[in-house]
Amino acid sequence: MKKIPKKNHNQYNRLISHTTITHYKIDTFLIQSIDIVSGGLKYSIFIKGDPNSRPLVLIRRRTIMNEPIISLRNVQKIYKMGDERIVALENINLDFEKGKTYCLLGTSGSGKSTLLNLIAGLEKPTKGEIVFRSAHIEKMNEKQLADYRQKYIGFVFQSYNLLSSLSALENVTIPLIFRKIPRKKRIAAARDMLKAVGLEKREKHKPSQLSGGQQQRVSIARAFISKPSIVFADEPTGNLDTKTTFEMMDLITGIARENNQTLIIVTHDLEIAHYASTIIYIRDGNIEKIESTDGGYSPANTDTENPPELETSI
Repeated sequence: MKKIPKKNHNQYNRLISHTTITHYKIDTFLIQSIDIVSGGLKYSIFIKGDPNSRPLVLIRRRTIMNEPIISLRNVQKIYKMGDERIVALENINLDFEKGKTYCLLGTSGSGKSTLLNLIAGLEKPTKGEIVFRSAHIEKMNEKQLADYRQKYIGFVFQSYNLLSSLSALENVTIPLIFRKIPRKKRIAAARDMLKAVGLEKREKHKPSQLSGGQQQRVSIARAFISKPSIVFADEPTGNLDTKTTFEMMDLITGIARENNQTLIIVTHDLEIAHYASTIIYIRDGNIEKIESTDGGYSPANTDTENPPELETSI
């Protein structure tokens, strides 16, 4: 480890201004955790002490990141109302990895739902790129967008969005109808999904005959039945009581984890947000900060003098 000379502080501070900083307090020491992503590598830098005084000790740890399933680069969304321009999202840069759970966290009007709509291909950005694997979503026509959502996207809605005239079983089969799966196979798959969410004895019930929690279980089964690459959960527990909320979140995250699917939760509730491994805080159309909650390396539970996977000191 080396002490950083005073003459290099300004250069280092410029680096900090372009990264995400998380603060920890351990005894009398202030610990800052800084994540930098570059070229498929994630660098975690930890600062011990007061960054405005000397000496300043840095430790670097590198982790190889998975190839992102979807990436956003310099994405902006502007709505025009007469002569007024409303900036909903401004210069968003994000990567979502396969098999991980993310949360877009923010208050009403922060831009989180707009961001979900852009990733899902429900709206197009004013500028910027949204790339799913190697396909540019912002360049797709309506037919291509419909195919993208049909093949790769699942939705869990706050208001369930079940068809009232159909039974639970019939509601769950809908995504497979659009994919032209034979009736016998889709009925069998729907029964398996209803069993997975604990509703095997309710398959003939209409939505009006089900409780809110049961309706959401049907919605979850429908979202996952076609095994989409990405599942969006937009305020999935907004209409549920506390006990049912936790049951639904355990169910959604458990199925996504079992199938190695990317799950993107949209919420204003910090308690719900902590079901995600990565929380993306959104305020006024900007990413305020990104927080990892996956229980990985943390200065709070690790010896900062001898961290695991130590590479080099700065």
